[in-house]
Amino acid sequence: MKATVLVLAVVVLALLCAGCQRVPETAERASPDADAQLLAEIRGIPAIDNHAHPVRPVQAGEQPDREYDALPVDNLEPGSDPIRERPGTRELAEARANVKRGDPAKVLDQLGIGVMLANRVGMGPSGLPPDRFLWVPYADALMYPLANQPMIENSDRKAFFALEENLLKRYYSESGVAARAANLDDYLNKVVRATLERHKQGGAVAEKFEMAYLRSLDIGNPTKAEAEAAWAGRGPYKALQDYIFRFIAAECGRLGMAVHFHTGAGGGSYFDVAGSNPMLLEPLLDDPSLRKTNFVFLHGGWPFERQLTALLAKPNAYADFSAQNFFNYPAELAKTIRAWLEFDPEKILFATDAYPYSAEAGWEETGYIAATSSREALAIALTGMLREGEITRPRALELARMVLRDNARALYKLK
Repeated sequence: MKATVLVLAVVVLALLCAGCQRVPETAERASPDADAQLLAEIRGIPAIDNHAHPVRPVQAGEQPDREYDALPVDNLEPGSDPIRERPGTRELAEARANVKRGDPAKVLDQLGIGVMLANRVGMGPSGLPPDRFLWVPYADALMYPLANQPMIENSDRKAFFALEENLLKRYYSESGVAARAANLDDYLNKVVRATLERHKQGGAVAEKFEMAYLRSLDIGNPTKAEAEAAWAGRGPYKALQDYIFRFIAAECGRLGMAVHFHTGAGGGSYFDVAGSNPMLLEPLLDDPSLRKTNFVFLHGGWPFERQLTALLAKPNAYADFSAQNFFNYPAELAKTIRAWLEFDPEKILFATDAYPYSAEAGWEETGYIAATSSREALAIALTGMLREGEITRPRALELARMVLRDNARALYKLK
């Protein structure tokens, strides 16, 4: 989840996994609705972070790293920030006191995270060790090969489409294609497929789409003839975009990469919340030709998280609760987690959406706060299920391990 300024307010918990720093006793505040023993054990499970934006350390003389997002939100017109994203919170101060910036691997240790999926345009030459940071690049730019001016409805999209057009030029160059492809087949084969295969060879485990910042998630199923007509300027641009997306999704399935979607509310005062409803993506999940592609709904589609619950029954649908773990308090997030656990626990993924929102709230601090908030929310959800007799204590710990790491290990086939 993006916001113009992120100052997160959560209860900072002690992380007991190997290599993690001990949180001072004064910062150990937890809900009475969380079983103390269960919470302590949850704190000690090293997690796999399904979604984050770590910043690569730069050497002296290098330009600051800007590849942590294809669409960074530095200059969006501000909106009205939720309470937990406003400046001056005690929790951010605690996070800054308990996270030492510097070596990214050591930062993960302080967050209680073993492996982080890094949403980045490129991983860069150094700084993010590949055994701890797995690459998730961006595929949106490939969907917009024509003039995008008609899609620019406000200042946010003006900035975003300029960024996507520059990224597409980069993908053309990296694919060894000097000029606009002569036809749609050439574009799909020489630019789109070539880019995806290059990403896969570079270690990518998924492709990320920030589509909701650019247009609705309502993806049709046009014919190739309709897409070719649009390529030639004789049909609606959306048909071409939708055809290219489906081509990318199918290729991801062939290559063994998941497709990540930003779903639910986003940053900026012009963001189209209704157009980000994950229910708009149900036709993709039901398409037999895409059943080999796994789709991950980042942020759990909030405020449509309860509707999303039903989509988890689809064999290729997954969800994480990133972002919900900083704009909602743990008690509220626990309700979502519990509903998902009671429906399809194998499809739920832990994630922080760690992001460098400001000099005071870097990816290190936002990740720390989101991680500790998530652990408390998970403990609250499992405690409720335990006390009401839905699960046993051993099953509660099993579910905690599934959410924090085992589901991600299975999805991405990690060792």
